[in-house]
Amino acid sequence: MNHSGFCGMRSKKFDGFIDLDAYDTIALRLKGDGRCYICTIYTENWVNSPGQEEDNSWQAFVLCAQRQLIPLDRYLPTWRGNVVDAKLEMNPSRVVSMSLSVNAEGGVPGAKSGPGNFKVELDWIKALRTQ
Repeated sequence: MNHSGFCGMRSKKFDGFIDLDAYDTIALRLKGDGRCYICTIYTENWVNSPGQEEDNSWQAFVLCAQRQLIPLDRYLPTWRGNVVDAKLEMNPSRVVSMSLSVNAEGGVPGAKSGPGNFKVELDWIKALRTQ
């Protein structure tokens, strides 16, 4: 049986939107176990078809170093965990929630992969302007 497990945590939907338009990077302070994790930003649905209520999701791999910086342009558009092969841009002014989930298949060279125990501690998440 493949792909039978999933574990992640997701914020509740924000009251309104988080506007990240003035920022270019997400910073996370994490303590991990050598596994790769997936950081997801959910934005208001403006890419999907009308009548489809799912939020747009944008994902980036995170290797749990002490402090991880992820440029917003490194987040890829996804739908149900699969990368959307289309030229799309995130709307950073309409963020509705975020999540962090374990990625058992690696994702980053050198990351621990496969089934088994995992542990990640999240201290904080910040938006930064680095340029």
